[in-house]
Amino acid sequence: MSREAVKTILLRTLPIMTGYVVLGIGFGIMLNQAGYGVGWAILMCIFVFSGTMQYVGVGLMASGASILTTLVMSLAINARYLFYGLSLIDKYRGSGWKKPYLIFAITDETFAILCSSTVPHGMKPHNYYFSVSLLNHIYWIFGCAVGTMINTGFKLELKGVDFALTALIISIFVDQWKSCKQHIPAVLGVTVTIVCLCVFGRKNFLLPALLILVMALLAGRRLIDEH
Repeated sequence: MSREAVKTILLRTLPIMTGYVVLGIGFGIMLNQAGYGVGWAILMCIFVFSGTMQYVGVGLMASGASILTTLVMSLAINARYLFYGLSLIDKYRGSGWKKPYLIFAITDETFAILCSSTVPHGMKPHNYYFSVSLLNHIYWIFGCAVGTMINTGFKLELKGVDFALTALIISIFVDQWKSCKQHIPAVLGVTVTIVCLCVFGRKNFLLPALLILVMALLAGRRLIDEH
């Protein structure tokens, strides 16, 4: 991997690093306050790697929730990754031993980068996808571990930390808008999301919105590519 490729990847994942470290620290603090140490934080981040589910998981573990409840919650929260995976089938085809990890490491932010950016010159696509996914995973593990260690010595207030995820998503959206000439998918995404939010409510809008978006983008793929 060339020095220029490394620089490009680091710059592209810099906003993710900022958001993941902040969110990870918040999660680490919350996990530690629930009675779990840094070892638990690292293991959970390595084998779960789902920010939203990990935040919810702390409450489930603290309340002694059943395996069935945890499974249902996990499926409901992470169902959107099914649609992400459908969009990445072509990109991940032929990736060999990297493929299982690439599938496991899909997150909202990683998906956004891989779908909106070009592969650095001279770098194999699958190596690029793997590098971005692994770096983002490392950022998350680091943030969670730091948060747990910080709370071991200091008891901190968590109010407002959860907004970091919203801020991160907004920054990625703005960056994509500025870097892409084609704005149809972005406008469609915002419109469909708002409509589904009004129709289905805050608790039920996500899956219908994702389903409609995937169908619309697949149906209009040729039209979007032409523009």
